[in-house]
Amino acid sequence: MSIMRDIAATYRGPVAVLRRRLAAGDREDRALAVVMAGCVLLFVAQWPRLARQAHETGAELEMLMGGSLMALVFILPLILYALAGLSRLVARVLGGQGGAYATRMALFWALLAASPVFLLNGLTQGFVGPGVQSALTGLLALGVFLWFWLAGLVAVERGRA
Repeated sequence: MSIMRDIAATYRGPVAVLRRRLAAGDREDRALAVVMAGCVLLFVAQWPRLARQAHETGAELEMLMGGSLMALVFILPLILYALAGLSRLVARVLGGQGGAYATRMALFWALLAASPVFLLNGLTQGFVGPGVQSALTGLLALGVFLWFWLAGLVAVERGRA
């Protein structure tokens, strides 16, 4: 199945999509591609907000985008790898049966699959600005990400994915 179809299918059943993606075997190159794609989409989601910020404050847009690029595309993947490792250790202490690769993919796929909602949040922040609407779309994006990640993590650690 294509990535776009898998992302859409994740909103109907996140565990089934993760299970299908894990059935292709442990491929770290695939995990890296998924996390990098998710991070690049998070970077793109920041563009409207950064453009608004540059317009309102007179700051250089290139500088704002450079900082966001560094944080989201170069540093965030490292943090996500560490978070996946930490979640694997916690799950192992609690009796989890999953593997390290499956735990990483649960987190990385959740990020990529939730990216459309993060893009919506970025548009809201860019066009509406700070306020209730931005807070609600931010909470929605965080909620969707946590739903996908925790559903996948629980399934992986229980041996169902």
